[in-house]
Amino acid sequence: MTCVLAEARRGRVAGRTGFSWLAGLAWQAGRNGPASLASLAMIAIISGLVTPRQVEAQSFDQLTTSARPFVSVESSRFVIEHVVLIDGTGAPARADMSVFVEDGRITRVAPSAQMTRPSGDVQVIDGTGQTLTPGLVMMHEHMFYPSGAARYNTNEQSFPPLYLAGGVTTMRTGGTVDPYSDLSTRRLIEAGRIVGPHMDVTGPYLEGPDGFIRSFPQLATPEQARQHVNFWIDQGVTSFKAYNLISRETLGAGIEAAHARGIKVTGHLCSITYREAADLGIDNLEHGFFAATDWVADKQPDQCLRGADQSYLDLDLESPAFTDLVDHLVSKGVALTSTLTVVERRAGGRPAPPLGAQEAMLPQLRERVMAGVARNAARENNPNSELLAKYMAMEKAFYDAGGFLMVGTDPTGGGDVVPGYANQRAVQLLVEIGLSVEQAVEVATKNGAIYLGQDSEIGTVEVGKRADLVLMRGNAATDVEAFRHMTIVFKDGVGYDSPKLFDSVKGWAGVR
Repeated sequence: MTCVLAEARRGRVAGRTGFSWLAGLAWQAGRNGPASLASLAMIAIISGLVTPRQVEAQSFDQLTTSARPFVSVESSRFVIEHVVLIDGTGAPARADMSVFVEDGRITRVAPSAQMTRPSGDVQVIDGTGQTLTPGLVMMHEHMFYPSGAARYNTNEQSFPPLYLAGGVTTMRTGGTVDPYSDLSTRRLIEAGRIVGPHMDVTGPYLEGPDGFIRSFPQLATPEQARQHVNFWIDQGVTSFKAYNLISRETLGAGIEAAHARGIKVTGHLCSITYREAADLGIDNLEHGFFAATDWVADKQPDQCLRGADQSYLDLDLESPAFTDLVDHLVSKGVALTSTLTVVERRAGGRPAPPLGAQEAMLPQLRERVMAGVARNAARENNPNSELLAKYMAMEKAFYDAGGFLMVGTDPTGGGDVVPGYANQRAVQLLVEIGLSVEQAVEVATKNGAIYLGQDSEIGTVEVGKRADLVLMRGNAATDVEAFRHMTIVFKDGVGYDSPKLFDSVKGWAGVR
C-alpha cells in the first residue's frame, strides 16, 4: 500500500496524463492485493483522465534547407557505442552501454559487449569517454528577455537554437508576453523550418489588475478569467500560469476552466499562498518556495506583501509551519518547479555566466548585465547568499518528503540567465542541493515528461521511446562539468551539432 500511495502522489501530479502512469500503478497495485486495487480505482477517479496533446516526431526529411546545416547525424539507423548511460529513470549510471536507434525510435539498449550491430546501413557513433542522457524536458522557459525598464523583447530567432544546443528537446514556456509569436515559433519548429525543442506553449498570464508589465492581462473577475482561458486554448496554448496579483476567486475560476479542457495551471504567486493555491486545484508552483507567502507575518487575503525575505531566513524547516505545508502540497499532488538558475544570480560568491553565455548576449546588453553580476559578486554580507542556501534546503526537503520536483531556468531576471547555458547549469544546481546525478537527470527529464503527459514517448532512454538524447564529453556521473560539454543533441532521432547551434546566434540573445 505504501508503494501505491507514493506513486499516487506522482499520479495526481501527472493528473490528467492518463494511461502510462496508471498502467505502472496497476502493476504495482496488483502485487499489493485487493486493497491496493481499490485505492487505484479511487485514484483513477481523482485523476480525471484526459488525453495529452500528442507531439509528432520529426525526421530529417521533414527539415527545410534552413534547418539542415545544423544536423550532424541524419541517418535513420545508428548506434551509439561505449557510453556511460544515465537513462533518466533514477537508476545508477551504467558504463560501456550502447543504444540503437531506428527511424527516430530507440530499439535496443544493452551493454556494448552484448550489442550485435544490425545488418544493413548503420551509422556507428563512438561514445567512448562520453555520457548519454535523455533530452532535457525543461519546465520554466521563456521566449522573451529583459532589455531594461520593465521591457521584454521576444527572442524567437535566437532562443530556440540556444535551448536545443543546451540539450533541451522539450520545453514548457513559463508564461508569455507575446503569445502569437510563441505559437508561431512552435508551428515553425514543428514544420522543420527552424530548429528548436518541442514546445508546450503557456498562454498570457493569469494576472490581476496593476501587473508590473504593460503587456500583462488584468483579470479582475472570475468571468474574465474563464473567457481568457477559453479564448487562448482555442488559439492553441497548452498551459497557463498565474501571477502575483490575482485573487483567489479569479484564479479558482481560471483553474476550473482550464481543467475542464484538460489544461494544467502553474503559478508564480504572491497574493495567494501555496496552501490556498493547492486547495484551489493548482497543478504546479514555480520557483520552488521562493514565491511562497504562507509564513509571512501580516499576510492579508488576496494581497501581495513585498519585502518578506526575513520570513524565509527565520523559518525553521523542522517546524510545522514548513513541514505541514510540504505535506499538504504532496497530498494534493502539487508539483514544484525549481528555478535556481535565476535565484543564484542574486547571491554572492557564485560563478559568473560561462563565456559562451556572455558572448551570446547583444554586446550593448552584455555590458549592463555583467556589471550587475560584478556588483553581486563584490557585495559584502549579501543576504541573498543565505536566502539561496535556504531555498535549496527547502527544495531538497520537499523532494525527500515525496514531492514531485521539476526544473527550469526562467531566463528573465537581470538578463544573466541565457537559454541553453542555463539549462545545463540547472542540472548542476540540482546536484548541489543534494540530489545524486541520476536523480537530477530524472528530475530534468522524466518528471517533466510525466507532468506533460508525454512519458510514454520521452523522458527516459528506453526501448520504444523517441530518440531524444544528449551526448556529452566526460563522465557526468562523476563530474557535473560534463553537462557543459554537449556535442550532439538528438531530437526525434536527428542529431544536431550543439556547438554549431550555440555559435549560430552569438551576439543576438536579448534582441531577436
